[in-house]
Amino acid sequence: MAESTRRKRLVALRFSALGDIAMTVPVIYSVARSHPEMDIYVATRPFFGRMFVNAPSNVTVMPFDLKGEHKGVRGVFRIARELARLKADYVADLHDILRTRLIGMYLRMRGARVARVDKARGIRRAVFAGGEPQRQYIDRYFDVFRKLGADASMNFSSIYQSAEPVKLPAEISCPAVGIAPFARYSTKTYPPEKMRRVARMLAREGMNVYLFGGRGTEAETLDSWQENPDAGRGEIVSLAGRYPLEEELALMSRLEVMVSMDSANQHLAGLAGTKVVSVWGGTTPACGFLGFGQEGRNAVVLNIACQPCTIAGSKSCPLGHMDCLNKISEETIVNKVKELCR
Repeated sequence: MAESTRRKRLVALRFSALGDIAMTVPVIYSVARSHPEMDIYVATRPFFGRMFVNAPSNVTVMPFDLKGEHKGVRGVFRIARELARLKADYVADLHDILRTRLIGMYLRMRGARVARVDKARGIRRAVFAGGEPQRQYIDRYFDVFRKLGADASMNFSSIYQSAEPVKLPAEISCPAVGIAPFARYSTKTYPPEKMRRVARMLAREGMNVYLFGGRGTEAETLDSWQENPDAGRGEIVSLAGRYPLEEELALMSRLEVMVSMDSANQHLAGLAGTKVVSVWGGTTPACGFLGFGQEGRNAVVLNIACQPCTIAGSKSCPLGHMDCLNKISEETIVNKVKELCR
């Protein structure tokens, strides 16, 4: 094929974390659909690549094992050499860390045009002092593609928007509400005993509650929350640690609402096209991490004077009281769920 008629190739780089990569999916799908003449290659970790369900035909996921053959500095240049074989025209660095900067530099030396996400590192801490809210990361990802001439508007509603009927690994009884009560950091985690009461209150309202979490300790905890329904009540069922990521996404697509922390599950539910009630503590939507399809009015956040105290989470509350989460009432969360289920 003559070089002048060769399809343009774009490499998108993002290697962590789960929620951040989930936010790239609506953007990459939208760009791919707006530019069918371009082939997009997504470089990420194998597990994260499984989120790209029902991707447009011009999107290819390229998994790289950062704990194995692509580990360390040698692994970085191994990735760069493998990507160089694509002879990419463009590189969208959606991560902007040392690894992706080195890969971008290597590909730029071979003729690719590179653009990086603007994390606004120099000004984002101003939000701690009540400054202007940060731009949402989904918008920042669109900016990267725009810099490369691949402008697009959002034309994504869910990973299932143009697919065959979704096959579920388990039965979901409606009305169905999901709860994902855990997050990586304590400053982003609503007290578990209070969230368990939320589950019970929703069940008393006749809703079937499905619990999401990881394997191990999280699964053990959520298994203990399970309850069989009494007359007129919904059931509480744990799905934690039982299904692979693709099947969890399918299950989420059948929920009416997902209750989640500022964690990966708010973003996964958004990809599945499910409404989310997000609960915020040390972080707030002003930090820029509101999930796809979510509205600020569905975020449960007190906006007390010390919020936010961290951009992406921290191990402990700087003031030691965790009022931002402890003072959110169970009724506030339940009422927000009921409002979205009407």
